[in-house]
Amino acid sequence: MSTEVLQKKSAEHSPGSVGELLIIALPMMASSACDTVMTFTDRLFLSKLGTAQMNAALCGGLMSFLMNTFFLGLIGYGTALVAQFLGSGQKRNCPVVITQTAIIAVLAYPIILLFAPLVRSAFRASGIAPEQLVPQTIFFNILIYASIVGLLRSVFSCFFSGIGRTRIVMVASLVAMVVNIGVNYVLVLGHFGVHSMGIRGSAYGTITGGVCGLLILAAAYFFGKTHREYDVRDSFRFDFDVMRKLLRFGYPAGLEFFLNLGAFTVMVTLFDTQGQIVATAATVTFNWDMVAFIPLIGIEIAVTSLVGRYMGARQPDKAHNAAMSGIKIGSVFSIIMFALFVLVPYSLINIFRPEVNDAVFTKALPLTLFMVRLIAVYVFSEAMMVAFTGALRGAGDTFWAMSVSVCLHWLMVAILFVLFKVIHTSAEVAWVTMISWILLFSFVFYLRYRSGKWREIKVIHDPGTDMMPAHEAFHEQADI
Repeated sequence: MSTEVLQKKSAEHSPGSVGELLIIALPMMASSACDTVMTFTDRLFLSKLGTAQMNAALCGGLMSFLMNTFFLGLIGYGTALVAQFLGSGQKRNCPVVITQTAIIAVLAYPIILLFAPLVRSAFRASGIAPEQLVPQTIFFNILIYASIVGLLRSVFSCFFSGIGRTRIVMVASLVAMVVNIGVNYVLVLGHFGVHSMGIRGSAYGTITGGVCGLLILAAAYFFGKTHREYDVRDSFRFDFDVMRKLLRFGYPAGLEFFLNLGAFTVMVTLFDTQGQIVATAATVTFNWDMVAFIPLIGIEIAVTSLVGRYMGARQPDKAHNAAMSGIKIGSVFSIIMFALFVLVPYSLINIFRPEVNDAVFTKALPLTLFMVRLIAVYVFSEAMMVAFTGALRGAGDTFWAMSVSVCLHWLMVAILFVLFKVIHTSAEVAWVTMISWILLFSFVFYLRYRSGKWREIKVIHDPGTDMMPAHEAFHEQADI
């Protein structure tokens, strides 16, 4: 589609409308969906080799990702900061933000490797069955040494998300997904004369796909129109003021991401410690929960970008419109997922059935069916939560979002610990409790958003005569 046509389509939508948000959200949802498919197929291929390797990929993959989350959250605030600079007319500062996030990524890598031995010790002390523990450790060890790839992908994704050119992010994710699935098909299952490498092959496929996605984003950033339009060459410098803003408003997002995923990982581990039957049911359920949730992250990023742009231009009412549009788009997606979980849960579960007869999978089937059906209860609340979270972050209300979200997540960990280790309740009771707590999440974030305090936050100073209306800036960037 030509640049002129895209600009015309963008200009037809009112500020903050569903149509305007979709221009950013659809590619980001597709990008998030590609990442979902990558991890989903990893576990799907491994499930054909047995439930132990599938369970190992979930826990090992979560822990390797957890080690990156603080820095990914810190870097991720670059989306909101780029959007605010663009909305305020300070276009040349957009690539300066990316240089600062790249500095953070490079400094983060050795720190991540430094703490990796602690994770291995935690694995050994967790009480997980040996048949899962060994491949889980192998998976973690391979992925952790390639963590710099994910950090740098996030750096470039933030730039394109912030300026609204999300199609390139989608293309990079699509390529990464295709490469990952192809490599996994060959290395995990053993095709085309290649000996099956099991969970090692899955890790190598993930890394190969990530590298391909990174190369596409880097090429789009350093060459062609973006390089000229934003004067990227002039941005290769340390900027104390921009770095200060990034650290001040970004560290809550990074800390929240780290602590929340840490809490989620502990929750998964608590289910895993209840034996292979419960662990298998939880792994299959969390895989489908991921399918329902991760595409919504694309909506959250789009809301963050658009709200950040309008708040940078001091137009909070249009920012509010963007948040409401995010809820509408998320609700449509949630209706589809709701129908799947209610109508065909057995078919969804059976996708993960091992090729050889597996007694653990068969015994886990009733519990898995119960857990998957209950996901339908909270799919709509997740759509609301990501829209409100994206709006609060885009406006700069990151400290409150971090504090409340972290408290709620770790309280859930404490409740699950008591249920499993003190009261010794069933997995069904624990799962119902966990879902009830998730419903509370969205209500708390709704109350904060409704209070309107986010409207008063100023992340950047007015640039004076250089101010560009946010809607005009967005239309200027629509030529993706």
